[in-house]
Amino acid sequence: MRWKLWRRRLSVSAPRMIVRSHLPWPLRWAVAALALGFSGALAMWAFETGKNIAGLDRDAKEELSRLRVEVAQLRDEREKALSIANTADSLLKTERTAQERLAQQLKQTEAENLALKNDLGFFERLLPAAAGESALSIRGLQAEAVTPGQLRYQLLLMQTGKSRPEFSGRYEMTLSGTLEGRPWSLVPPGGTQPLQVRQYRRVEGLIDHPPQAVIKMVTVKVTDTRGAVLASHTLKM
Repeated sequence: MRWKLWRRRLSVSAPRMIVRSHLPWPLRWAVAALALGFSGALAMWAFETGKNIAGLDRDAKEELSRLRVEVAQLRDEREKALSIANTADSLLKTERTAQERLAQQLKQTEAENLALKNDLGFFERLLPAAAGESALSIRGLQAEAVTPGQLRYQLLLMQTGKSRPEFSGRYEMTLSGTLEGRPWSLVPPGGTQPLQVRQYRRVEGLIDHPPQAVIKMVTVKVTDTRGAVLASHTLKM
């Protein structure tokens, strides 16, 4: 029986024997960590040594320094450009404001000049007539289009001399120009209009005409009761 048991232990079918280490697991992990750390440190040392040998680290530092200098220069240029842009914008706003102020002053000056011209023209018409002129004279004629097909006119007449009797007569307006490319003239309906002038008289009125007509001249003619022409005046439009 003992022989069979001993033979069984020596045969293939004998039970497996497990050999266990006497080192505890924490110590094994510590040894493995030390080995890995040593390997990593060795690899890092080899990498840094290789960079120093190849000059890569030195070139990278120089490139980084150069890039920092360029970035600083670009920042300075950007600040200068922004300052110039802000200054230009301020100057542009100031110039625009000055132009608007000058435009307003110019409009005001033009209006004042127009008013002075009108006053001057009115007083010039009040001056005594020259020697040899008729007692009744036309001192001014103005005309302007109100709407297409309608013209407004103003007429100033004066009698020269003192103690003259009131003038009684008639006046007639005539428009002339072109209509559809052809010569055209118009005497307003009603023909001549009655007129009485003591010393001076301002006459105003409206004349209707074809909207397509191009008016080039306005003529006024003053006649006495016998039909004799005493004064006439033509205004070119």
